[in-house]
Amino acid sequence: MKIFAVGGAVRDALLGLTVHDRDWVVVGSTPEAMAALKFTPVGKDFPVFLHPQTAEEYALARTERKTARGYKGFAVQADPSVSLEEDLARRDLTINAMALPEAMAAALGDPAQTPAHWRHEVIDPWGGMADLQAKQLRHVTPAFAEDPVRILRVARFAARFTQFEVAPDTLALMQAMVKEGEVDHLVPERVWQELAKGLMSEKPSRMLQVLRACGALQVLLPELDRLWGVPQRADYHPEVDTGAHMLLVMDMCARLNAPLSVRVACLLHDLGKGSTPADVLPRHTGHEGRSVKLLQKLCARLRVPSDCKELAEVVAKEHGNIHRSADLGAEAVMRLLERCDAVRQPQRFVRVLQACECDARGRLGLEDKPYAPAARLLQAMQAALSVQTAPIAQAATQAGLMGPLIGAQITQARVQAIREIWHAAGPAP
Repeated sequence: MKIFAVGGAVRDALLGLTVHDRDWVVVGSTPEAMAALKFTPVGKDFPVFLHPQTAEEYALARTERKTARGYKGFAVQADPSVSLEEDLARRDLTINAMALPEAMAAALGDPAQTPAHWRHEVIDPWGGMADLQAKQLRHVTPAFAEDPVRILRVARFAARFTQFEVAPDTLALMQAMVKEGEVDHLVPERVWQELAKGLMSEKPSRMLQVLRACGALQVLLPELDRLWGVPQRADYHPEVDTGAHMLLVMDMCARLNAPLSVRVACLLHDLGKGSTPADVLPRHTGHEGRSVKLLQKLCARLRVPSDCKELAEVVAKEHGNIHRSADLGAEAVMRLLERCDAVRQPQRFVRVLQACECDARGRLGLEDKPYAPAARLLQAMQAALSVQTAPIAQAATQAGLMGPLIGAQITQARVQAIREIWHAAGPAP
């Protein structure tokens, strides 16, 4: 039995990045032998075990052969005859198909151990080190085409490793996979999982660009793909193209270190612009309502988590009103806060404002412009939250008021609190 560290840990260490997790391949062993060593089996489809002390994953070397479309459509062979090279051949990209013997693998987690100390020990049958140097994302073998999830993985690796380019032959293979309908059979959960990882990468725009380049975006997110080529008013959007705006917004999300829910909201906030009638362009009157309907269908299709979906709905519906809120008085701002449910969910409203900031600054030449509406609306929200509602409700009840009339008095008190805090703060700069 021989054990090797494989995949991302070797890749990241060679790139000088911090190694957070290590995966292992075991050559020449059996499930029975692993159980005898107190390893715990996990999963039903693949021979993967957890180490009894570290809980790291150890997988028996295996080959995979596609038997049908879909995630389950693979025949797996895992027995002592499978070599390390055969196991590495089933991986997606050459930079993920390198291994390091167990005896040297401690170096992966030791910052004092530079790659120069152990680079010569790397087992690299598929040219991963050369592609690391050339900054290429290249498939290992034509078997890449057997799993369409790999298209999404390549796209998110492009978003993470921003200096890397997809190799031309790999892009051509991805395009052929899309044309052959392979992407049509992806399981929604797998699509969402990969998209979420890509959205949280250093440059999310690159994931979208790669998916567009191979045609997968049109299949997986047609509502989003339709934004490219749709013009907007240049006085509001110097970049003009709605798709170009989307790329800038997503990269602003990364720049501001926004959480996933904010990035999803930004991704989906303008979907309605893709269905604006041509005769009214470049205006997009009513796109907010169309965006909400489209994103609801998209989120249901991909089974997007409810917190992401709900934030996206608020942002799609209200982002224009939030951008223009400097012109609103206290009563109108209070109505805006109520529509956003800001009093009940203040932390969510903070995320709404962050998404709006990404939208406002995700425009050509406006990347560094401060987003003034956020500070003013946060002031208003804090003022509304400062109102003690119980005494108001008690006094109103004693006066014989009920239900909506009590609510109206609380709202009026909040409006007054907003006026007062704005007056104390002075005019906006």
